[in-house]
Amino acid sequence: MLFNPLLISLPSQGGKKGKKAAGEKGKGGKGVGGAGRMNGHYQENGMENLMLFEVVKMGKSAMQSVVDDWIEAYKNDRDMALLDLINFFIQCSGCKGVVSGEMFRNMQNSEIIRRMTEEFDEDSGDYPLTMAGPLWKKFKGSFCEFIAVLVRQCQYSIIYDEYLMDTVISLLTGLSDSQVRAFRHTSTLAAMKLMTALVNVALNLSINMDNTQRQYETERNKMVAKRANDRLELLLQKRKELQENQDEIENMMNAIFKGVFVHRYRDAIAEIRAITIEEIGMWMKLYSDAFLNDSYLKYVGWTMHDKQGEVRLKCLTALQGLYYNRELNTRLELFTSRFKDRIVSMTLDKEYDVAVQAIKLLTLVLHSTDEVLSPEDCESVYHLVYSAHRPVAIAAGEFLFKKLFSTREPEEEGAPKRRGRQSPNANLIKTTVFFFLESELHEHAAYLVDSLWESGADLLKDWECMTSLLLDDPVPGEEALTDRQETALIEIMLCTVRQAAECHPPVGRGTGKRVMTAKEKKTQLDDRTRMTELFAVALPPLLAKYSIDSEKVTNLLQLPQFFDLDIYTTGRLEKHLEALLRQIREIVEKHTDTEVLEACSKTYHALSNEEFTIFNRVDIARSQLLDEMVDKFNTLLEDFLQEGEEPDDDDAYQVLSTLKRITAFHNAHDLSQWDLFSSNFKLLNTGIENGDMPEQIVVHALQCTHYVVLWYLAKVSEGSHRKEDMVSLRKQMRMFCLMCQRYLTNVNTTVKEQAFTILCDVLLVFSHQMVSGGREQLEPLVYSPDDSLQTELLSFILHHVFIDQDDDNGSTDGQQDDEAAKIEALHKRRNLLAAYCKLIIYNVVEMNTGADIFKQYMRYYNDYGDIIKETMSKTRQIDKIQCAKTLILSLQQLFHEMLSELGTGFDRSSSAFCGIKELARRFSLTFGLDQVKTRDAIAMLHKDGIEFAFKEPSPQGEGNPPLHLAFLDILSEFSSKLMRQDKRTVHMYLERFMTFQMALQRDDCWLPLISYRNSLQAGGDDDTMSVVSGYSSRGSSVRSKKTKAVTPTATIAAAKRRLPEGNCRTRSMQTPVMMPSPHLTSTMMRGPGDMRGGEAKRGRDDSYMGVYALPSDSQQQPHPHTLPQTPQLHQTPIDYNRRGTGLMEEDEEPIVEDVMMSSEGRMEDLNEGMDFDTMDIDLNLVYIPVSDHFSFAKIIHPPDRCGISRS
Repeated sequence: MLFNPLLISLPSQGGKKGKKAAGEKGKGGKGVGGAGRMNGHYQENGMENLMLFEVVKMGKSAMQSVVDDWIEAYKNDRDMALLDLINFFIQCSGCKGVVSGEMFRNMQNSEIIRRMTEEFDEDSGDYPLTMAGPLWKKFKGSFCEFIAVLVRQCQYSIIYDEYLMDTVISLLTGLSDSQVRAFRHTSTLAAMKLMTALVNVALNLSINMDNTQRQYETERNKMVAKRANDRLELLLQKRKELQENQDEIENMMNAIFKGVFVHRYRDAIAEIRAITIEEIGMWMKLYSDAFLNDSYLKYVGWTMHDKQGEVRLKCLTALQGLYYNRELNTRLELFTSRFKDRIVSMTLDKEYDVAVQAIKLLTLVLHSTDEVLSPEDCESVYHLVYSAHRPVAIAAGEFLFKKLFSTREPEEEGAPKRRGRQSPNANLIKTTVFFFLESELHEHAAYLVDSLWESGADLLKDWECMTSLLLDDPVPGEEALTDRQETALIEIMLCTVRQAAECHPPVGRGTGKRVMTAKEKKTQLDDRTRMTELFAVALPPLLAKYSIDSEKVTNLLQLPQFFDLDIYTTGRLEKHLEALLRQIREIVEKHTDTEVLEACSKTYHALSNEEFTIFNRVDIARSQLLDEMVDKFNTLLEDFLQEGEEPDDDDAYQVLSTLKRITAFHNAHDLSQWDLFSSNFKLLNTGIENGDMPEQIVVHALQCTHYVVLWYLAKVSEGSHRKEDMVSLRKQMRMFCLMCQRYLTNVNTTVKEQAFTILCDVLLVFSHQMVSGGREQLEPLVYSPDDSLQTELLSFILHHVFIDQDDDNGSTDGQQDDEAAKIEALHKRRNLLAAYCKLIIYNVVEMNTGADIFKQYMRYYNDYGDIIKETMSKTRQIDKIQCAKTLILSLQQLFHEMLSELGTGFDRSSSAFCGIKELARRFSLTFGLDQVKTRDAIAMLHKDGIEFAFKEPSPQGEGNPPLHLAFLDILSEFSSKLMRQDKRTVHMYLERFMTFQMALQRDDCWLPLISYRNSLQAGGDDDTMSVVSGYSSRGSSVRSKKTKAVTPTATIAAAKRRLPEGNCRTRSMQTPVMMPSPHLTSTMMRGPGDMRGGEAKRGRDDSYMGVYALPSDSQQQPHPHTLPQTPQLHQTPIDYNRRGTGLMEEDEEPIVEDVMMSSEGRMEDLNEGMDFDTMDIDLNLVYIPVSDHFSFAKIIHPPDRCGISRS
């Protein structure tokens, strides 16, 4: 039968109506008889309904016993038991109201629901399904379990009495149509769980009907003599009863589906939509014969376009349950063809959880049939193995593994296990190499290995097969690996060794080190032992075979870093260690490539561990190699620098190659015993005097000398505090800094960049920061750059960093058309700027030198915006006032440059002036919303700006505006950051520079002064302050517009601030702090007109039936920017000057949510916005009093007029 909740009232007739005695009512200790009151509501016949809710909420009793007690009560008095059940649903919705027996008998559903709506708690919008805490987290599970057990226990009798289910379904259908979210959410969950329970009943009935039919057919096919007619009649009667029950259950399910699901799968609340999709997935999985068809699948397909990630996630998990069963594949063919493209596109979903489940779903689709997904579909998943988000990459790796590696050659039973290049993994490893090369992301092998690690670890750890592919000759008929393929295989092999030894993902793909389990630790130890035993033997021949290939050798030399060095001794592999050391020595002698030499240096460092017995062997080999290199270098250098002879190219090459080797080893090894400072300094000094030293020799000599100084400092810091060591280090450091400073003027760009980078590092290391942490004994080593050095460093930055891309000819060797070369040049310039900005942040150079950096913020935003913004943030944390003075200085410098370029008669609408004004606006945003914290800084900024504006008189003489008067138009961008009291004080300070005639001027040339005065007077003529207060709110709200009248006290306080004396004070007053607008969510919001008193608190959703366009991918809904309404006193509307409606201009733009992510969406948003402010924002409404002892006269009044200095 079908139910209409608007027409059917709750039944009042039928069944047993007699009431039992008080002692008989509460079965199982569930209640007591008699009338009473509970929670302020009158309860007819005891408190059994409350006890039912309490028992389910506590979840301590066995649910079956609770249901059995209710069934017994229903059999005794079904009206009262049903009334208890109705009140149970009402209470589970968080409603305090109780349905009385009279309401139950005489009122329709709609009237009862309307009455219950009025009983909601006005003080809270929470209800059991949304409440926090461990008790309420368990409640949802207990609630769902109760409904499932209730239907299961009633499935053979009570649910067919045309009373219980009719009443419950009618009630839940009516509640699910309510505007109250709590009713709608709770009843939808109950109805969906009820439907799931009915599906189980229908499934059992279907199975019983099939069994009965088979028994009937078997009996009927017997011979007449053996046929039992009585049994045939019984089977027919049983089948008829089962069919009737089946029809009735189907009617109930149709009523729930059409009355609840069809409306609620489009509900405005995402949680409700998610519930419906989760349950329909269960129905199709449990009872596929009835539900797994296009009539039901279409709802899941449509909802995959939902704007909320949690709903899309439920769609995918529901489909996974269906595709996992291969028997259902034929029924899913039409759905797959219709919605396959959508599922593939969801692998790029902006919600990572959704993307992961979409990939897993495609893996199941691939597992069920290999023909559905096209090569293009597969390729869209393949590239995700390089994703920075590890769960996405792991899912994509599993997809890739099933697609490419699932066809493994079967091994014959009884045949010996094949190893090396004959093993079954050989072709799979080759396939991995081919895929890696075709993906054209060769520098990301570590990401590919990490993605495949969980699904193919056994394949990736078959190092024996990998080494065999590299060392053994191919068998007849087998195609050998190419040079490019061998390089890729060695890189992949190195990444697998690193992954097995370190057991953590590569950089950028992980939130930190996690605690390993005992099983993982054992696996790690076993893998390290196995790889050491294998590569200790295989590495020397590998190095010998590829000794002339720089890229291969560099990767192979990293393998010993992951060895368990004890194996060399315990496994008696010393001869292989000797072979390895010989190969490393030969590679050092053959190569001059920096990467190869550094790899050799790190390998020696890894093997030179004093904890292992092999240390002596390695140390002797290393010392012999270094002795030979240093002796050779000194000999070559003496000949190279010999006076009167012109060194040839061969001599220069020999010096350079030896110097490269020494520098590479000095990076990881302490070579102080060889006194390399003198020889390198002599080499550098000769280069300065002659000016013809080869570029690379100077670069490596500077780097080597840098290492000498740092190793010397490490020695002194670790305990050697002898005076002669300190004096020697101080002398070497200062000589080296002077040498680097001299090389800043070198004609070669590469040399200058090297000198600058090293000089910045040395200045930072030997700054005043080095004495922190209890190292006061190092104070004699502190070195601060003088003014000339600071000037040279700043000049270098301005001439080598802030340049156009096409001007950077020296760094790209004529390859300006090569995009990779441009990116590399930009990366180098960013490093140079970052090195200098660190000097500003750590107070190594004066903070005001940052003005030349900050003024470039707008022009070079795309290239260096993040670095400059972070520098401003750090300097503000160090000294707010000095930072403000630096910002205003940068604006003044730009203003001077504009005057030099355009002249004094420039147009204020010109692009140059507008650019300066826009930069000032961006600077203003950096001060954030807390005016109290930035009070001093903003006041000082206005003081310096006013003095600058009136500093230069007009060239045309008296009666004309000062030369820099237009700067006030720029300064007005900071007026909104002034507190109300300070606007008056700044205005009075401005009047000190104005004459009476200036105040009367109205010509265009005086407009900057007029607009600046207006910006200071806005909100400052009365005792009010412009604020916006906000607090986190569940719904929308509006701005407060209450005002406060002028008070005599405030007038007196303002008058006192006009006095120049230092002891003038302002009266304490309560000043609200400006607060940001609340965070917007992507759920559907109500407009201001929907907020009507308590209805908002009850959780009404007047728009719950809003149109929900499912099939559209791109259709999104902008969210209204409204602020919560709070009862505030003494408050006026905020004054925004020319940008009226938001604390920041960016707030005026609506936030539009996009379901899909793009590559740009995964990158950091570089656009200006609220995130520009690097400050903590408290969303609670706080009132901060202005201190009585705070006087802006200390900042504002000029010293030459009042003689007051800032304390």
